[in-house]
Amino acid sequence: MKKIIIALVVIVLVGVGIGIYLFTRSSPSTVNVLENQTPNTNTGQPQNGTKSSSTPSENTSTNETVIGKSIQGNDIVAYHYGSGKKELLFIGAIHGGYEWNTALVAYDFVDYLKARPEAIPQNMTVTVIPVMNPDGLKKVVGTTGRFMTSDVPASQAVQISGRFNSNNVDLNRNFDCDWQATGVWQSTPVSGGSAAFSEPESRAIRDYVRAHNPTAVVVWNSAAGGVFSSSCHNGILAETKKITSIYATASGYPAYDSFDFYKLTGDMANWLAAENIPAISVLLTTHKDVEWNKNLAGIQALLRYYGK
Repeated sequence: MKKIIIALVVIVLVGVGIGIYLFTRSSPSTVNVLENQTPNTNTGQPQNGTKSSSTPSENTSTNETVIGKSIQGNDIVAYHYGSGKKELLFIGAIHGGYEWNTALVAYDFVDYLKARPEAIPQNMTVTVIPVMNPDGLKKVVGTTGRFMTSDVPASQAVQISGRFNSNNVDLNRNFDCDWQATGVWQSTPVSGGSAAFSEPESRAIRDYVRAHNPTAVVVWNSAAGGVFSSSCHNGILAETKKITSIYATASGYPAYDSFDFYKLTGDMANWLAAENIPAISVLLTTHKDVEWNKNLAGIQALLRYYGK
């Protein structure tokens, strides 16, 4: 009888093990990066609603680095392509979930570079930071990674909350150009933090920029539909005017010398100008559309210009 019981126990354990194996094999794996748009490998155009078979971190030719962490401990990730001395830096989602489409256009660019490393001139390095405000993005989409457009909640209050980091600070009011503890967004007062660079997300960008001294910076925001030059009481740098015109002409967005819709304090692009780094803010037309064709044209024009 003892041998029979032992045999029965062994059979049950083997059956459970097989069941667990089959379950885990059939269960979908967790997706940790934005996957609502994957470029067509022939044209570079996004295919809405499709999911890629790999994430940017799986591309062995990409040098992926964590440049800092958010208040909640989420990584702020930079993807580097190429090895040239001229570095172009692209930054998305400073306003997190409120401007989630800026994360999407940045990830579309990551996918494009992953598929076409030959697009980068030999004298250049391209760095993309798709999500500067991961906590703000997580407020809206429930993940700091890729998401389907239909997963974004319709609640305006939730999306507005996603504009700020976990300290309820507007990170685009936390940089050291005309910084104020209370800034404005449209006509709404917003927190600029307790001091310039009081927030870890802003410090991560500051420290990266000062360590790498990029040749030029493109910041994606939404929504106004235009390319805006930066300045911080030092006039518009000649190079900033040049790349504003280049990106605007190629993309079809209108070009502006400055953002004058309301007063800006602590703006990241204007702080870059104070650091004598050419920087432009590209504002998508809405809070939903990626406008990949327009932005790809602008990006390619900058790559040609700096690849000379």
